[in-house]
Amino acid sequence: MLNNIGLPGLILIAVVFLVLFGKGKVSSLMGEVGKGITAFKKGIDDSSKPAAEAADAADEKAKEKDKV
Repeated sequence: MLNNIGLPGLILIAVVFLVLFGKGKVSSLMGEVGKGITAFKKGIDDSSKPAAEAADAADEKAKEKDKV
């Protein structure tokens, strides 16, 4: 169903969306979506840092064992 929309259908949906919500509401909504995406990416980066630090610490311990 959704794979038959095409460019004219997307333009029609965008026009209807603008008419219903207005330019100001759409721009503020898109700003909030952008903030959400930024926060999500930051959260992903923050959650992967401790895992990377733990892997680095394990590598260092393995290198120390090899030296002994």
